Amino acid sequence: MREMERDRMPLPLAANKISRSSMKRARKIKQLSLYLVLTLTSAFMILPFIWMISASLKAEHEIFGFPIKWIPEKFYWSNYVDVWTKIPFHLYYLNTLKIVVITIVILLFTCSMAGYAFSKIKFPERDGLFFVYLATLMIPYQVMMIPQFVLMKQFGLIDSHWALIVLGAVSPFGVFLFRQFFSSIPDELLEAARIDGLSEFGVYLRIILPLTKPAIATLVIFSFMHTWNDFLGPLIYLTSDHLYTLQLGMQHFIGEYTTQYALLMAAAVSSIIPTIIVFMAAQDYFVKGIVGSSVKG
Repeated sequence: MREMERDRMPLPLAANKISRSSMKRARKIKQLSLYLVLTLTSAFMILPFIWMISASLKAEHEIFGFPIKWIPEKFYWSNYVDVWTKIPFHLYYLNTLKIVVITIVILLFTCSMAGYAFSKIKFPERDGLFFVYLATLMIPYQVMMIPQFVLMKQFGLIDSHWALIVLGAVSPFGVFLFRQFFSSIPDELLEAARIDGLSEFGVYLRIILPLTKPAIATLVIFSFMHTWNDFLGPLIYLTSDHLYTLQLGMQHFIGEYTTQYALLMAAAVSSIIPTIIVFMAAQDYFVKGIVGSSVKG
């Protein structure tokens, strides 16, 4: 019957039906191929983290064994105990947390205020000044490293957490992120608030900030990851052991001739947990912030 109906069907309609089915089949194959590539890429990227967790639960002589045993025969949980007892790891944790929290609070204030000014307040040479400020993103850190160190030394902030906090309190990327996000907010909303009697700071505080949760979450994630994992900054400005951050504290497991890889991997696993928690807590706002910041230029 189907063959008879197909024979009775006009030739153009039959050809269109065949072409549509072939297009659907090709689309499904393309989609499955894309998912396969993404799955393999994700597995390839997460493989080092799985190895790190596995190595943190092994004995020292088992870490570089071949073939790799992803699941150890015996779990050495004592590696994590040694990390927290052999060195003042809790102190390094608190130092890093202190720097991160204070830096992010100041950074959110400075970047949101500057982004609001560049986006919603009209003043002479606003766009030119924003372009010049944004151009500082192209300056390598190695170029600014020595001038910043000289400046911090003149301020008397060497061997102090405030050197890292002050240097991290401003961010051209953060200003750009807030400026782009604020540009997507209608000016009519701000004008209505000004007509109702709100001052410029009141508009920023009561109207703008409640609408910028995605941008705030995005900047928090980026700045948290950068500050938490920063190694070069603390290495330059901190010399006292009791002021060390996590990244410097883990250097205790790296000696001149030997490296305690099991303890080093355990310390690395312990150090990435806050980063994962922050990202998981803010990932929904993070996606909205990335999309919202690119709506309007």
